[in-house]
Amino acid sequence: MSKYHKSVEKLISTLARGSSRRGGSPRFDAWRQPRVLLWVAVSAVGLGFLIALEIAARRYGERGPITDQAREVIFAPKSGTVLYVSMALMLVVLPWRQRFIALGAAIGIDAVFWLVRWVVDAKMMVGNGALWVTLACAVIAVTRRTGRDRALLLKGVGLALLLVAGRKTGYTWLLITSKTRPTVLDQYVATADRALGDPSWVVGRIVEATSPVGPYVLEWVYIQLAVAAVVVAVYQLRNVAAERRFPGHHLVRTFLAIGLLGPGIYMIFPVVGPIFAYGADGGHWAVADVWPDTPPPVGTPQPMLFDEAPPRNCMPSLHTAWATAIFVHSLKGPWALRCLGAFWLIATLGATLGFGYHYGADIIAGVVFTLTIETALRALDRGWDRQGVQMVVYGTAVFAALLASYRYLSVQMAEHPWVFGPLLLLATASVVYGYVRTTRGWERKAASVHLPAPRGVPKPELVESSAAPVAADRAGQS
Repeated sequence: MSKYHKSVEKLISTLARGSSRRGGSPRFDAWRQPRVLLWVAVSAVGLGFLIALEIAARRYGERGPITDQAREVIFAPKSGTVLYVSMALMLVVLPWRQRFIALGAAIGIDAVFWLVRWVVDAKMMVGNGALWVTLACAVIAVTRRTGRDRALLLKGVGLALLLVAGRKTGYTWLLITSKTRPTVLDQYVATADRALGDPSWVVGRIVEATSPVGPYVLEWVYIQLAVAAVVVAVYQLRNVAAERRFPGHHLVRTFLAIGLLGPGIYMIFPVVGPIFAYGADGGHWAVADVWPDTPPPVGTPQPMLFDEAPPRNCMPSLHTAWATAIFVHSLKGPWALRCLGAFWLIATLGATLGFGYHYGADIIAGVVFTLTIETALRALDRGWDRQGVQMVVYGTAVFAALLASYRYLSVQMAEHPWVFGPLLLLATASVVYGYVRTTRGWERKAASVHLPAPRGVPKPELVESSAAPVAADRAGQS
């Protein structure tokens, strides 16, 4: 073997040993980055969670979230609105021309599905086209895009599919709550609600008095909560296509966190709501058919067996939690967006109480729940500090105290409403104040970091650089 070949082999072996010491190829090193490992771990946990819910749903003879979503590729979806608003979230990563192409393709596919269903006399529903376009963009990202473009498009697709999967997961969670929690705690919450003036009964009578317009508007707002959420989210993500990156924090993150953590509280504190426990919808399982005309008498509350049909999805009110998140995130937008957020929050409160889906105690728990999660997500984005930790701990403590008081102090709360009612409202207001104070402090710090230098005050390095030629000239003259 020539000296040239020996030297080449020696060089290759040296490079190989050096590469192994440094951890291997650059691509392998990229996979070992902490952020990448975190996302891989989160994805694995999420997939395992979906599989566990699928298995649990199958045990009760129902389809799980994975099967339910796969069926909607061909069969009529449960909600076409959710699929289209999810696709709208994905479109924020595309330029305008591609957005129009994607929207046209979705509408065309839906038209074909509509015609076929009409011919075979099947259930009519739109939304398959939006799902097809979303999945097609995932395929395009893997096969036709590279680098940052691929990552950005995959993030958009993931955001859309996460919103859809969150809704499917919610359906399965509700099924599990009704099957695994045969007893409910409505008597405790209804008794504690006396301290707040029985707001569900009051608002229920108001909604009945405004029939048919009032109930129609409130029902539409209640059902189409995702529409308002996507309007606010699209505004927040409007610059993603131009900047080629997502903002650190936005509404969808809060929405998904609320939907993930909320059903866990349902399992701890199962409640079906006044329309079931004290209304006609409860049938013979109800304590009495008195909602919304007559508040129930104060007695000794106790857990009660209830039908498996209604989900135990009252404590906390996640509709209130999501509407609160929409309102909070809309405050950074223009005047019209702020009005939309305020209207959706007020109308959602009217619907949750006026239709008998929730008690007043559920509402204030939902507000505390949301602001605590929102603070935690903002702190996670900007970096944890003392203010963020204190606010999250305080919000968690207030939320836990609310649940404990509903369960163990409900009779005392009903007997002394002028004491406990203001205390409940004060506790909620303290969390609102703490959230506002914490986030405004963060905003002031962020603004001070990016403040430009005052005009008319030269920077030190500029003074030194301009003085150097003058000193040199003087030295030369001397």
